[in-house]
Amino acid sequence: MRIDSHHHLWRYDPAEYDWISDEMSDLRRDFLNSELRSQLIEAKVDGSVAVQARQSLEETQWLLEMAQEAPILGVIGWAPIAAKDFPSILDDLRQNPLLKGLRHVVQAEPSQFLTSVDFQRGIHQLAGTGLVYDLLVYAHQLPEGIAFVDQFPAHSFVLDHMGKPAIARHEIDLWSRNVRELAQRPNVTCKVSGLVTEANPATWTPELLRPYFDVVLESFGPERLMIGTDWPVCTVGSSYSEWWHIVEGWTASLSPSEQASILGETATRVYRLSGASA
Repeated sequence: MRIDSHHHLWRYDPAEYDWISDEMSDLRRDFLNSELRSQLIEAKVDGSVAVQARQSLEETQWLLEMAQEAPILGVIGWAPIAAKDFPSILDDLRQNPLLKGLRHVVQAEPSQFLTSVDFQRGIHQLAGTGLVYDLLVYAHQLPEGIAFVDQFPAHSFVLDHMGKPAIARHEIDLWSRNVRELAQRPNVTCKVSGLVTEANPATWTPELLRPYFDVVLESFGPERLMIGTDWPVCTVGSSYSEWWHIVEGWTASLSPSEQASILGETATRVYRLSGASA
């Protein structure tokens, strides 16, 4: 199957989505299932994983409701992982089999957030549930992410947006070293997503982004990479189908089985997805 491992849905509200800047003003509207479905059909994608875009249990429950409709096969939601009542909240959320994991917007948190006692206590409680933790960090936060992952060697982690390299500043060396180090942990997989917005959305080219893809391909291997579109955020610089075409071009020299891993099988395995219908 062809799986989009990372997209969002929302009913736009200026207060709830204040991170949408003037440069991304086209995102200041609703993005819902009907529009997502048309994008998947055009790109011949079989199913998808919806990911939280704001940190509220209300949104997590709403995404799970949206996932009752095809083509969403799973949800990466948000929950207060560091809270003392997290275990009871987690027990309630786990009643819905469409919940596949949790994520926190660590890129907006202060240094050492991931290694704090309260947050790590919550991840210990997540361990053993079969739920994945999606790691959202900027490139400069990767060393903290590595120290964090090392505390949970048996838990499944997914690195969102390839660790958000600073492509617009043409920075690659330090990011590359840290990504290669993180990839040494076999319990970590990586999403090929979010690169357009880390570059200049108006001037990026596939050739500019290719060296970053080559690093994660060499580091993680095809069996630990998955494509994600980051729709609708990607639309500030790329259409939904265009991102699929770009990744297909990058993987064209790989074997059919390796291509299948990146374009769907890794996401299906890691997130334990079943069924697909766009």
